[in-house]
Amino acid sequence: MTIEQQIQDWKRERDAVILAHYYVAPEVQEIADYVGDSFYLSKVALDLPQQTIVFCGVAFMGESAKLLNEKKTVLMPDPEADCPMAHMARPEEIRKIREREEDLAVVCYINSTAALKACADVCVTSANALDVVRALPNRKILMVPDQNLAHFVAQQVPEKEFLFHPGCCPVHQEIRLSEVLALKEAHPEVPVLAHPECPAELLSHADYVGSTSGIIRYAAEHEAQEYIICTEIGVRHRLERDNPGKRFYFPATSPVCRDMKRVTLEKVLEALRTGKNPVSLPREQSGAARRALEQMLRLAR
Repeated sequence: MTIEQQIQDWKRERDAVILAHYYVAPEVQEIADYVGDSFYLSKVALDLPQQTIVFCGVAFMGESAKLLNEKKTVLMPDPEADCPMAHMARPEEIRKIREREEDLAVVCYINSTAALKACADVCVTSANALDVVRALPNRKILMVPDQNLAHFVAQQVPEKEFLFHPGCCPVHQEIRLSEVLALKEAHPEVPVLAHPECPAELLSHADYVGSTSGIIRYAAEHEAQEYIICTEIGVRHRLERDNPGKRFYFPATSPVCRDMKRVTLEKVLEALRTGKNPVSLPREQSGAARRALEQMLRLAR
């Protein structure tokens, strides 16, 4: 029996469903019941009938799934798979800023710890940040922890006053503009599709800026047969699967999230077989963090 067949058997045994982010390895995406970006997966998690969720991603994703499904079991195949950016802002910093600023909304990127979400008025993802921020009545916006996403949103919503926090996704931050420009020189007519976690100087050369799902949708819906892609390499699997015949160019220094790649089929099977690595959150922060996520889902419908 193959490992994929064993996973399917244990899924039935555990009454489980497997969710996977686009950045995990292709073979893990293939065994998942649902594959998507953070916004899609947060919505999907709300309506699942299964009592066990196996989340193939990093820690904050499992936390978010647990916050929205407090009575269900959420298992992480690798509990050490984490997002460095999720820890780049501290709750005490946010509380101090709140004390000194009036008419302020704290907008927390979903790529954050539950403790940070508990300090926020609302969460956002890269797919819905513009819609959510525009819907807020507050004049001032503090976006944490990703400064690149915050600067991108601020450009699109000039009627708001933004406060910025110096956090970033190391994978997107380290995509080299020189390598993107080299690709543009080699393929001058090819559109550049970029994730808003990339630095502003890179985004200024993009033909489209959007979430991972937005990039996938753009490539599928447009007639161009070639694209330059500025996001984590895991998205290549879905792009090539959905668009046979189209070509996708990534920067020479491959943008790889090592934490996402920690999730393997063997670890998925082990989580299902043993029930190891369940997500558990302190009760004192769960309520506030859940409200921030639920507010996102209301504003971004």
